[in-house]
Amino acid sequence: MAFSRTTTPAPRPDGPTLTANMAGIGMNFAAAPNQTVNIEDTLIHASELGMDDNDLRVLSVLTTWLGVHHAYVNADRLVRVVSEHPSQRVRAYWSAIAAWLVKDRRLARLTANYKGPAIELLPVGTQFQIARRGEDERFAGSTLRAPAGALRDRLADVLSPESLARLHAGYAHRVRIGPSWRADVWTILEREPDLRVSEVARRAYCSFATAWQVTHDFRLLQQAHEPDAR
Repeated sequence: MAFSRTTTPAPRPDGPTLTANMAGIGMNFAAAPNQTVNIEDTLIHASELGMDDNDLRVLSVLTTWLGVHHAYVNADRLVRVVSEHPSQRVRAYWSAIAAWLVKDRRLARLTANYKGPAIELLPVGTQFQIARRGEDERFAGSTLRAPAGALRDRLADVLSPESLARLHAGYAHRVRIGPSWRADVWTILEREPDLRVSEVARRAYCSFATAWQVTHDFRLLQQAHEPDAR
């Protein structure tokens, strides 16, 4: 059967699993961290919980996480997933993130995924709270209208890049190689070096060609470090 690439994550997992996944990418929630979880899958699921289910605690931590770690997000993957997302609120959030993190030009394409009017963060009372307390400076003038203080921004809510690199091998490889498909494929191969190329590509959400090339390079180095058979 021909290989068919997909970038869409699996449906959002149940609450405890998602909490463990978020802890696994450095969000300080009370759960044993899932240290092998895909970073972009978890970011998308967290944004769904925050925007569609109005979980402001999760959205607060997610936003702080992005402020700290956005340089190590696989932007190509994130843009593709957001562009296909059915929720206007989720797309509006990511458009607002791109406006806030405008210096990271890789994220600029997220702004094209939402063209409607600005979305109000709170189910009710957003305008009243903005009039009373002002806007969250991170989102002022963007596609998300958020009152100041509605989304707590506390660095203690997320791990530092150094701590996350110790916890999550995929993040560490992105620091070492760059936030790319190659880094993700390498991470998967280190865990399961005998996987078929098609399965590696499926797990990394990358093309077969990328998975094949990285697998070739990975196994070349494996052979180079094997003891001399003589």
